[in-house]
Amino acid sequence: MRTLLSLTLLLVTLGAGSYAEAQQPTKDLQVEDVTSGRFYAYTAGQGMRSTSDGQYYTMMDKEHQAILRYSFRTGELVDTLFSVHKARECDFKKFDDYILEPKGHHILLITDQEAIYRRSSKGNVFHYDVRRNRVEPLSTTAGKVMIPTFSPDGRMVAFVREGDIFIKKFEFDTEVRVTSDAVRNKVMNGITDWVYEEELETIRLMTWSEDNNYLAFVRTDESEVDEYSMPIYGMGQYPGAYTYKYPKAGTPNSKVSVHIYNVTDRSQKPVTFKNAPYYIPRLEFVGRDGNLAVFSLNRQQNHLVLYYVNDKTLLPKVVFEERNKAYVDSRNLTKCQFIPSGFAYLGEQDGYRHIYLYSDKGVLQRKVTTGSYDDTNFYGIDAKGNVYYQAADESPMRRSIYRIDPKGRKMALHPGAGSNEAIFSDDFSHYISIFSNAHTPTTTAVYATGSLRPLRVLKDNKEIADRLKDYRLRREEFIKIPNGRGEELNAWILKPYDFDPTKKYPVLMTQYSGPDSQQVLDAFGLGWEQILPSKGYIVVCVDPRGTGARGEAWRKCTYLQLGVKEIEDQIAAAKWLRQQSYIDAGRIGLYGWSFGGYMTLMGLCHGNGVFKTGVAVAPVADWSFYDTIYTERFMRTPQENPDGYKASSVLNVAKNLRGKLLLIHGSADDNVHVQNAMDFTELLVQAGIPFDMAIYKDRNHGIYGGNTRNHLYKRIITFLEENL
Repeated sequence: MRTLLSLTLLLVTLGAGSYAEAQQPTKDLQVEDVTSGRFYAYTAGQGMRSTSDGQYYTMMDKEHQAILRYSFRTGELVDTLFSVHKARECDFKKFDDYILEPKGHHILLITDQEAIYRRSSKGNVFHYDVRRNRVEPLSTTAGKVMIPTFSPDGRMVAFVREGDIFIKKFEFDTEVRVTSDAVRNKVMNGITDWVYEEELETIRLMTWSEDNNYLAFVRTDESEVDEYSMPIYGMGQYPGAYTYKYPKAGTPNSKVSVHIYNVTDRSQKPVTFKNAPYYIPRLEFVGRDGNLAVFSLNRQQNHLVLYYVNDKTLLPKVVFEERNKAYVDSRNLTKCQFIPSGFAYLGEQDGYRHIYLYSDKGVLQRKVTTGSYDDTNFYGIDAKGNVYYQAADESPMRRSIYRIDPKGRKMALHPGAGSNEAIFSDDFSHYISIFSNAHTPTTTAVYATGSLRPLRVLKDNKEIADRLKDYRLRREEFIKIPNGRGEELNAWILKPYDFDPTKKYPVLMTQYSGPDSQQVLDAFGLGWEQILPSKGYIVVCVDPRGTGARGEAWRKCTYLQLGVKEIEDQIAAAKWLRQQSYIDAGRIGLYGWSFGGYMTLMGLCHGNGVFKTGVAVAPVADWSFYDTIYTERFMRTPQENPDGYKASSVLNVAKNLRGKLLLIHGSADDNVHVQNAMDFTELLVQAGIPFDMAIYKDRNHGIYGGNTRNHLYKRIITFLEENL
């Protein structure tokens, strides 16, 4: 087994011309090469999890439909925790996912999993009693369930079926109904509505107390939220319709309330707050003293309050508050962790995102990290007080992993410069490293914490490196582009394999540009854009102002005028490209999806002809059409900020569109509604401006399924060949 270091030395040569010339590649990348997954750098295993003692990890064996347990230290297979072929009374032949009870006595197996939205799903759930080697349905009542959640002692599971909460008690083989007021598109318990799932990235607002006696949950009442209906065409002679609650900017949101259920006496009581939370992005028992942590955000999302609620008295106590002149990033709340001495929080108090430790009374104990860079993830704290985290300290384009001890001594835990992620064992004695850079396909390896020599490589994706030898490809070159305001934008450029600096090439600028996002990263990937250089195009990607890992001021400078500064930077980058000797100044195009699609429309409407063509996939046209949480975080409501909404809308400037446009949308996009495309193109029609359009039947925001992606990418490439 090769070491990670030797693998890196081998693969880094992929970007070198001498390597390419020696191999004399003959193939050009095709759409099917990209969509087939032949060049997707997979990580090792599916469903990999640490056991509670931190010494082992479990992994799904998809081929044999089993759950296997391995030793972190030796990598040896220790035992098989579950197998569909050996378990008693197991009526299914395959399963999609599993959940381990911490003590290892029970396993939940999920079959026939069905996606709902981006993160949520429901499925048939079975209980596997490890000691009895027996499988049984979790519930005897028909119907798929959501968010099954073990109690800390593993003797009970709370779950949601059709919006109501139930508890299965294994010892008594009973099922108790906790709530009974759920109605679709009106009331739900424990789970979240569409906008919470999409923008607060949570599907579960339900948690057990550490003594197993209480179950806390959020009740969501979306009765006053307006509905959105989408036609579904694949229904036969007449189309059907899918209707769901979708709060658009400035309209009513769901009303949320906190409730605590007593498992012993089966009573349920609401928690009363002096100032009722508008949003509750997170709910979690902290693991001691019966304290329930309730995170509360106001509608403007610039005031965070963390409450502790005692599970017996139900009295809320303010523990921590944060106010921000723009907004509090809700993703910082998801990374907050409760530790024996209090809690760790990612805050932006000094202008960069860093880790702070607080007591249970909200008193700052210490600032863990410092510097002019952002911490981008927080993994936790071990028993000795060592903190484990990810940072963009080397460069905004890279991610590094560190351990820092209570005295501030820092140790790097990443194997190389580029994109590094880590999955730590529960006791932090071992971790799984996931590493790549622009020239190196993803490598997954196991390390003992404190050693930079891998115990073993789980997957090196060597087959991708071998396949790439046959293709006429260059890798991205990272460059800086001035935006004309004294600031430099991070960018990469992709040139044809046989690039000749004396020739002039057309350019496609690809971008996303959304708040705190990044497309310019030193990470491995092979997208459809890699096809274009073989057709004589240069591809450039630019991260404008508002994007990630460059501090709070950079991230939040777009506040209240979303898209305005971002498109100024993209236009400035296009003008800089026009000045380069190898660029055909009259042949620059702009491409993007979602926020990037919106930016494409902004570029064609504000660029005054700098862009010859544009491809906008699933674009927003006006922020009043988009959801409350995302839009109001960056723009406030249309009632509060009418000028900002006007400046950010492409509907107001559609008549100024210059250049050839291809607009693509899925008819069943639950995220960015096809309404955006329809309203924008109607304005083009009335202004007499020609355009091309492609609507994909019953496809959501991702526009995939069957041959869809092949068709979509080929449609884009053909459009560019004819118009750029």
